[in-house]
Amino acid sequence: MFLVIGYDCTNDKRRLKVAKVLLDYGYRVQYSVFEADLDQALLDELIQRLNKIIDPEEDSIRIYHICQRCLDQTNLFGDAQLTNQEKVFIV
Repeated sequence: MFLVIGYDCTNDKRRLKVAKVLLDYGYRVQYSVFEADLDQALLDELIQRLNKIIDPEEDSIRIYHICQRCLDQTNLFGDAQLTNQEKVFIV
């Protein structure tokens, strides 16, 4: 499933930890926004890891599930490109 993940952490140390975890699962597309293509098991793992880092009283994380139909209708401007398409070169 294709996901868009945004976060806001009030503490710099937690913010950095969240970003590092998200880099294990997806691609940064904005400063605090990531895209990822994960199955349910990886999503569950990601959520567990993030819940260990954040302070639920101060921080927020949003995970939006994007269906294929919606993904096909995505408008990209400028240098933007969807990150779920791996480039593979066979030599």
